[in-house]
Amino acid sequence: MRTEVQTFVADGPLPDWDADEDEIDRRVKQLEAISAPVTPDEAHALAACFGPDDCYGVAWSLLHLIETSPGPVPPVTPPGTDSGEWHRTLWNRWGNHSLTEQHLTRQGPEVSG
Repeated sequence: MRTEVQTFVADGPLPDWDADEDEIDRRVKQLEAISAPVTPDEAHALAACFGPDDCYGVAWSLLHLIETSPGPVPPVTPPGTDSGEWHRTLWNRWGNHSLTEQHLTRQGPEVSG
C-alpha cells in the first residue's frame, strides 16, 4: 500500500461538519496526494475512512477515489442496520442491488471482491 494511502488511513475517519477548518484542509490535502487509480487493497482501507457526514463534500471525493480501483471492490460485508450512509452508498454504487430492509437486517457471509 502506498505511503500516501497509509497516511490518510492512519488518521482515521474524516471529521464531521463541526471540525476545525484547518483539520478539514489537512485531510483534503492528504486525499489529494493520493493518485488514481487505487488498488483493491487501498480501496478497502480507504473505505474505512468515512466519517459521520459528508465533511463538506470531502466524503464524495473519497468515494470517487475509491471507485477508481479496477473492478468492483465491495465492502467486506453487506451493510447492516448499524452501518453508516457511506457503507450503504458504496455497496450500492459498486454494482450490488439496491438495499432492502431484508438486506439491512440480515447478517450475511463475507462478500468476495
